[in-house]
Amino acid sequence: MKIYLGADHRGFELKEKIKNWLSEWEYEFDDCGALSYDKNDDYPDFSKVVAKKVLESIDSRGILICGSGVGMSIAANRFKDIRAGLGINPDQIRDSVNDEDTNILTISADYTPENDVKEIVKSFLSTKFSGAERHIRRINKLDV
Repeated sequence: MKIYLGADHRGFELKEKIKNWLSEWEYEFDDCGALSYDKNDDYPDFSKVVAKKVLESIDSRGILICGSGVGMSIAANRFKDIRAGLGINPDQIRDSVNDEDTNILTISADYTPENDVKEIVKSFLSTKFSGAERHIRRINKLDV
């Protein structure tokens, strides 16, 4: 599985830590920016790149980080077939991937403790979609 990462200035430092964890865990990843800290950058720019990469790549997922995590989630969910979810804790994101086939995790750099982020990312990457008929039916109702 390939992981695409994106973060604005508020998520930049946390993204760099996540890159280290992904390397330790031997995941292949691509840093889609920001590649340096710029307090004037805009989260939709990075969300757009990651969402497009996830849509183009089989067996891939995205991780987006901004201050609240919500802006990245809103921006990513503008794309058909992207199901971005804000990770609150490992169990919640496990259920999100299992039930909704979440393909992009968004994280709040300002409100999520680093130890929690590490466990949320582990949960996101280790969980598979259940493929249950009821979940597929519900996902198919999302695109209107």
